Amino acid sequence: MLERIEGTRYVTPLREGGSLPGIVEGSDLGTYVVKFRGAGQGLKVLVAEVVVGGLAGRLGIRVPAMVAVDLSRDIARYEADEEVQDLLTASVGLNLGVDFLPGSFGYDGSWPPSPAEAAQIVWLDAFTANVDRTWANPNLLVWHRTVWAIDHGAALYFHHGWPSRSPDPARFAAQPFDASKHVLLDVADDVRSVHDRLAPLVTADLVDSVLGDVPEEWLETGVGLADPAAVRSAYAEHLLVRLASPAAWLPGGAR
Repeated sequence: MLERIEGTRYVTPLREGGSLPGIVEGSDLGTYVVKFRGAGQGLKVLVAEVVVGGLAGRLGIRVPAMVAVDLSRDIARYEADEEVQDLLTASVGLNLGVDFLPGSFGYDGSWPPSPAEAAQIVWLDAFTANVDRTWANPNLLVWHRTVWAIDHGAALYFHHGWPSRSPDPARFAAQPFDASKHVLLDVADDVRSVHDRLAPLVTADLVDSVLGDVPEEWLETGVGLADPAAVRSAYAEHLLVRLASPAAWLPGGAR
């Protein structure tokens, strides 16, 4: 599971998008961009962040380190902004912290990744159905002249049908991916070659390891999902069934 720390001080909001993440100092003396459980997108966005970010890191794609940040009710006490105070109050408990990369800037194409790195990121986004990596919203940072992938909450869209619908891995496996607007498409090597290299690495054991990072309290039960173990199994099945069906989603098509 993710390392668990306490949030000791709320520093400032990052007023980007609708989730209103914020900079928070932790008990380990680190500084984190915190994605809050009380934001409108809910807990499933935090799960997607951990799962996709965990896959990325294990496959050699640069992503900031993640921790689980425990927030107490006291952290909102001295916050003057009522919107932020309400968010912090609604987020008491475990939240997601992503390592703050000081001095990083949003990707603008001036420091592109290598073609091999770009193809890895395109492949990851296609595999996890992450549509949120376009020039309108690159979700990439440049830090020390290297590209880091961030913000994977839009991936794994299928879980937003839970708990009202039963899991349907076959439907996710058949979901195509439109890479035509991907911010790195023009930089990337042949994504099919990357698939041949990365797909064998995504074993059942690796997927289980990634899912083991997700805090149990973020896993919402529902129809066909009786307990957190069943939820983890459903995520694993969706990913592994999709991995076995690349003709449906792999940019350029499967060989």
